[in-house]
Amino acid sequence: MPRWGLLVEQNLGFGGQRRVWSGGVIDHVDGTREEALEVLRQRAEEYRPVHPTSPKRRRLYRERDGFVLVLDGAWQSFHCRFTVIEQLYDSAEPKPVPQPEDVPRPPHAREPEHDPRPEPGHPLPPPPPSAPEEPRAWDADVPEVPSWLNRDRPS
Repeated sequence: MPRWGLLVEQNLGFGGQRRVWSGGVIDHVDGTREEALEVLRQRAEEYRPVHPTSPKRRRLYRERDGFVLVLDGAWQSFHCRFTVIEQLYDSAEPKPVPQPEDVPRPPHAREPEHDPRPEPGHPLPPPPPSAPEEPRAWDADVPEVPSWLNRDRPS
């Protein structure tokens, strides 16, 4: 079953010269393209973009691969583009863990009893880690009074 990314593109930043058109995946949907488009429509209707901060009017338009949300602000209009994109590859996706095959047992066989003691030659598992230590301050090894001031000598 394909995995679909829900992409939103919008203006980020402030001021006429500092605005940047930026995109990001807001969610994933496993299923059909039509299911992903329906989820994307719901997300687009509820979406609160960065600009404008208090829209006067919202209009949602459908296009071939998604939606365009047009927002009228106090001084100008902004838009956000919502697109359904199929995920083909993810380098950070965890590898599936192989499942052990079920070995059929005779109906009269009993479950082997588990001995809670470790086998000889096998060490006990390590105890759970204690609470992590507080990180040291970046200047923890710097003396209060530097030695170059000649104040570290007794007078």
